Amino acid sequence: MSELREQTLAALWERTRQQGDMPGFAKAITAILGAMRGEDDKEFDMARTVLSDPVLTQKVLRLANSGMYSAFGQQINTVSKAMLVLGTEAIGHLALGLKLIEELSVVSPDSGLAHIEMEKAVLAGIVAREVSATAGNRHGEEAVVCSMLQTLGRMLLTFYMPERWTALQQAAGDGREDSAAVEVLGLSLQDIGRAAAAHWGMPENLLSGMRTLEPPADDLPAEPLSAEDWVAGVSTMSCICAGALWHDSEEGAAEVRRVTARYSAMIGVSTDKLALAIEQAKVIAATDLSIAPLSKPAERRAKTLAQTRQRAAGNNILLSGLADMRDSLDTASAGQMVSIALETVFKGLQFSRAVAFVRNRRDNKYAARMCLGEGVREQLPAMQFADAYEPNVFHAALSSDRVIFIENAGDPKFAAKLPAWWRDTLSDARSFVIFPLCSNGQPTGFLYGDWDDSFPAIHLSPTEFSLLNDIRSMVVRAAERRHQIGIVNRAA
Repeated sequence: MSELREQTLAALWERTRQQGDMPGFAKAITAILGAMRGEDDKEFDMARTVLSDPVLTQKVLRLANSGMYSAFGQQINTVSKAMLVLGTEAIGHLALGLKLIEELSVVSPDSGLAHIEMEKAVLAGIVAREVSATAGNRHGEEAVVCSMLQTLGRMLLTFYMPERWTALQQAAGDGREDSAAVEVLGLSLQDIGRAAAAHWGMPENLLSGMRTLEPPADDLPAEPLSAEDWVAGVSTMSCICAGALWHDSEEGAAEVRRVTARYSAMIGVSTDKLALAIEQAKVIAATDLSIAPLSKPAERRAKTLAQTRQRAAGNNILLSGLADMRDSLDTASAGQMVSIALETVFKGLQFSRAVAFVRNRRDNKYAARMCLGEGVREQLPAMQFADAYEPNVFHAALSSDRVIFIENAGDPKFAAKLPAWWRDTLSDARSFVIFPLCSNGQPTGFLYGDWDDSFPAIHLSPTEFSLLNDIRSMVVRAAERRHQIGIVNRAA
């Protein structure tokens, strides 16, 4: 059997040599874990690790600029600033998951079997992350990585040696490949993964965490675990849960309940808390995965297609309204241009409500003057505030003269940036957009539009931002043109 083992591993190393080895993944894991564990300079070390990979750098910056983090026009352009926003551990976990997917996808992007195993590994990492956070264990990042690596042997075999995978399925049946591995390959699938990890020079603590560790028998008390055993226990449980969660079936749910009951005492988390952590992982995975039945890929594709069609139609409305504004530039008043702009963005972005605010310099305040949408007119008298700067999102938009999109207005961390008048009149908005109108460097007003919970989650595209900037530019041009005409008339 040892000869068969050596033949299998020799064939695997030859395939990886021919098709492209994964030393980049091994080096990335070592560097990232080292940065996460650093003492004085761990943020700098992590930044340097991320910056060594241009693809990873872009992913990190995209995450840091999403949602509320970009609320005040403070674009995060450096990985170091991203560390402050997201935290070193979050960046590290993102980096590890990305590197696993990236390295394996490059090897065999068209393999459906390999893609399944890859997503199961990512799902195991998500479970481990939530469980580790619940446990509050300082070795959580190792548990996440080891959970993803537990099935490395399966991933390697489906990527590099699909004919051997087929042989396993023929010998034992689909889903029972592990039971035939020793006979067909000379070693278990887990042993293949551990051999590959050792071949790439991964640290010993990760190799230890990649092993299977089961709880003691029901009639034996759970002994306190060493750090390495705890990591192995969590990664073992996470992989079993990932396989059970994958199909999103009642049978799988029953298996998760059985597993949590078995592992709860061993890893030191109550059954109830363990169940909650795994349920949270399931919610996250439904968004992050793409082909797992858990993520409902057909339903997601249908929603994406419908939203794409909807957004295309909306952009056509924005384009048509912009054309109307250009045609009216020489004849329409500033108020008429604001009216056209408000109607255009209301229809084009399908806002629940849209409001135009005007700055009254004599009274030193901004006040709502026009509105569209159900139930908003009654609130107009209360929609006013002083033009003296205050540290909230509206003054931030007016000061920066940039369109600002707030994706999650209900986030508790964001509450302090929302003024009292907005909380009193518009607080049922889930997302909103502010379009500042500035002339000669001074704010003259702004347009506001929001979506309530009845509208699907949205994120504005670069095309839409460009169209919105063109629309507000036309309003400003109309105001400046009227101002110039007034000066000329008074001089005459």
